[in-house]
Amino acid sequence: MKIFVDTAKFSEIKAAVELGVCDGVTTNPSLIKAAMEELKMGMEDYIKDICRIASGKPVSLEVISTNAEEMIKEAKLLHTRFNNIANNVVVKIPIATATEDVGSCDGITAISALSDMGIKTNATLVMTPEQAFLAAKAGATYVSPFAGRIDDYIRTNMDKKFDKGDYFPAEGLSNENDNGIVSGVDLVKKIADIYKNYGMKTEIIAASLRNPRQVREVALAGAHIATIPFPVIIEMTKHPKTAEGIIKFSQDVVEEYKKIFT
Repeated sequence: MKIFVDTAKFSEIKAAVELGVCDGVTTNPSLIKAAMEELKMGMEDYIKDICRIASGKPVSLEVISTNAEEMIKEAKLLHTRFNNIANNVVVKIPIATATEDVGSCDGITAISALSDMGIKTNATLVMTPEQAFLAAKAGATYVSPFAGRIDDYIRTNMDKKFDKGDYFPAEGLSNENDNGIVSGVDLVKKIADIYKNYGMKTEIIAASLRNPRQVREVALAGAHIATIPFPVIIEMTKHPKTAEGIIKFSQDVVEEYKKIFT
């Protein structure tokens, strides 16, 4: 499973690339807003620098409109303005842009048109296998099921309160939500099963992940990619027995062994 770092902070992208575990970058308007404190240059130059530091790795940039015509126009602008930097721009398109009651095909329309133009797309805000199926049929390069937000939705519907960062695993649920999904990880698994059944080439980016356990579970569920906040990547390195072991090994180094390194 590939790892995309889910951030627009240049410092975090640079650190993830230097770790050697970063296979790509995902941004969105909210992440760019959170990165504004690092903005020491114009926005256009800042995005160009992100593309450069992630050279050879896909960088998702999101449109801001909600109708197909405008999303296509903005996607072409993003691709024209930034893809020439490192040939790594992917345009994020929301899978739907209207309310639940009204529904919308604008996202699918935009994805299909951009696919025909050869512009890579990432269908974002995917919450059901049906949405993911349509995105793949339309030619999306990637699809991003928001596992963490689905867990939030289920928690809210169950009227249960959890500590920040917790999520409700599939095995603990007594009832499925309205779409027959029992957890965010279950959503990823169902999409993976559908894609496998029909040989669909769209890659699954498990998104909105909150902790290392979710990363492990989406890997087991068949996600091609996990997009992970940088602090969660750091958290994945931690275990008390690892810390205990390194302290013990450091204490036990004898002088004769130290001399090898001098």
